[in-house]
Amino acid sequence: MTRAKQPFKPLEDGQVRMYVCGMTVYDLCHLGHARVMVVFDLLRRWLRASGYTVTYVRNITDIDDKIIRRALENGESIRALTDRFIAAMHEDADALGIERPDHEPRATEYVGQMQAMIQRLMDKRLAYRDEQGDVNFSVRSFPGYGRLSGKSLDELRAGERVGVSTSKNDPLDFVLWKSAKSDEPADAKWESPFGTGRPGWHIECSAMACELLGDTFDIHGGGADLQFPHHENEIAQSVGATGAEFARLWMHNGFVRVETNGQSEKMSKSLNNFFTIRDILKGYDPEVVRFFILRAQYRSPLTYSDVHLDDARQALTRLYKAVGEATMNDTIDWTLDFETRFAAAMNDDMNTPVAVSVLFDMASEVNRSNDLALAARLKTLASVLGLLERSADSFLKAEVGEESGLSESDIEALIKARAQAKIDRDFAKADAIRQDLLAKGVVLEDKRGGETQWRRT
Repeated sequence: MTRAKQPFKPLEDGQVRMYVCGMTVYDLCHLGHARVMVVFDLLRRWLRASGYTVTYVRNITDIDDKIIRRALENGESIRALTDRFIAAMHEDADALGIERPDHEPRATEYVGQMQAMIQRLMDKRLAYRDEQGDVNFSVRSFPGYGRLSGKSLDELRAGERVGVSTSKNDPLDFVLWKSAKSDEPADAKWESPFGTGRPGWHIECSAMACELLGDTFDIHGGGADLQFPHHENEIAQSVGATGAEFARLWMHNGFVRVETNGQSEKMSKSLNNFFTIRDILKGYDPEVVRFFILRAQYRSPLTYSDVHLDDARQALTRLYKAVGEATMNDTIDWTLDFETRFAAAMNDDMNTPVAVSVLFDMASEVNRSNDLALAARLKTLASVLGLLERSADSFLKAEVGEESGLSESDIEALIKARAQAKIDRDFAKADAIRQDLLAKGVVLEDKRGGETQWRRT
């Protein structure tokens, strides 16, 4: 609301209540969805590391026009479609190290709460039923509309998900309850005091947030594309219904952009330039994707390209090689030098680029001094970001997709054959084995004492 950084103070000491707009589940999640999930997973991790108890709600939109259309196209029920894509979303999120929210409400489970909120708005004359049977929110009846997005009413237009109807009192009015259409399936309809129909998209989040977190809570998050109209509408209908402040603090992560042929453009389905999480994970370790997302400050644009992902993989490899087989400490001493710098960066509006640079400073010192205690501190601090939580070997030797076609046993056998060739002084054969492995994405590193270590590129 203020467009400025401000000290965070929760409504209740030691407790944080946070709501984030989740996925509309009619298709596989793409990198934009991954960014939302990773960013607010990180926020919850940092709040907990800072001593707060967090109640995190991330909803699921399991009823809307696109879901109904896709279910009809597939000849399946809405529940079958949404169950399938919710399961796929969980698989993708789990792969990226995203912890499940404390509550993950489905919109269809809160229709009663939505109807009650709509009725309160009608009672206060902030909503009306039009001649088509839809119930709409009267935008011009709510003072302060446009404060979040910074737009005046004269500048605003109905959002892309809000169909402009000639029966509305004003084109900016948005639908709270959609009257049922004859061609819609039975599982897309509910009985209500306003007639048979289904909730609009905006009212879903207001009802779920207020039911699970109270009329006023600490943090509301989501992608920048939701600031208007979705979040603006949430404020209007929630404050209009309850009379209380809705969310104390708003956080929006930046857009994902795609770099092709030297040009950068916004990733979107309409431009057909989006990449599903599953497509990306065919070529990159999930932790690399998480690291790639976290290297950018959450409000900044994030530009996707293979070059940037390759760079993220090389950088994460450096960190894993530094920590080696160090184990995590049980606690973090925030008074130590690196830890103090890391905390200062994270407390500065989650400035992850600076926080990550602290990890690389630690890695450089570990490589210089071979300080195993510092390596353990590095591994522990990185775990706050959801990084370096595996053994170094499991990352460095993990095969993504069909990278080389070589199993670990294949590689070990070739390393033995190379060692024997060196014993036999057949250095040409030894070099050929090294080059063949390198061509297949396997790097050999000869250590003092004759040991050969390997990792995949």
